[in-house]
Amino acid sequence: MRALVVFVLLLMYSAAARADEATVKRGEYVFKAAGCAGCHTREKPKGAFLAGGRRMETPFGAFYTPNITPDPTHGIGKWTYEEFVAAIREGETRDGSVYYPAFPYSSYTGMREADLRDLWAYLRSVPPVAEASLPHDMAFPFNLRFSVRFWRLLYFESARVTADNQRSQEWNRGAYLVRALGHCGECHTPRNIIGGLDKDRELSGNKNAPDGKLVSNITPHPKKGIGSWSKQEIIELLEDGSLPDGDFVGGSMTEVVENTTSQLTESDLRAIAAYLKALPADEGP
Repeated sequence: MRALVVFVLLLMYSAAARADEATVKRGEYVFKAAGCAGCHTREKPKGAFLAGGRRMETPFGAFYTPNITPDPTHGIGKWTYEEFVAAIREGETRDGSVYYPAFPYSSYTGMREADLRDLWAYLRSVPPVAEASLPHDMAFPFNLRFSVRFWRLLYFESARVTADNQRSQEWNRGAYLVRALGHCGECHTPRNIIGGLDKDRELSGNKNAPDGKLVSNITPHPKKGIGSWSKQEIIELLEDGSLPDGDFVGGSMTEVVENTTSQLTESDLRAIAAYLKALPADEGP
């Protein structure tokens, strides 16, 4: 009888271990789709994985991304899952203040519960790094964090990405990847003078993107956007950065392709292409 009990316990432990492993694996995919590595790992000089410290130039000052490893002192090792969700979906810090919208919680607010749980499991599985996050270098009055609350009143809405029953399953998957997980609009959608997204001109290009670069129009406009591209050409860009004219993408999109879109499944790439081709054509700012 004792042997039978031990055998059952071992089976239960093995099943739980496999379940945990599957959750972490799914979380790694969510992590890649969300582009976390590109922001939270310093490129020059090369930093430790997810230890933060990457400088992001904006019209309002410079942001330094934080350490999101499970280090208990400098990372998120002492966070609860509920605190993690509040940060991702609501832009709320553990001390009750709010994050600057350089952290794209205005897009991540659309994330699904299952993806959040899987992502949390993955982040808790990476090696902790004892490296302190750097303070932001902001100009006045943007260095006063409470001012972000006024921005939130105007431009932040806590809402999930829900399915449109009038659209295909592929389109809906593409909408979720582009609007929430991939947060493409954070760079590709035009912003006003105080950084609010012009959601009526979704993905029509941005003159004042992070790092001060011009970001392209990816609506199906025939001249200013990607209206002349086929779905397969969009997929090929996302897979390896190749453009229809034989050239390759440059700038920050190179990292997006390397760290994010090239890691996605073929079905997810098709879904993104389907969603982009179905957008209203906009000539951009």
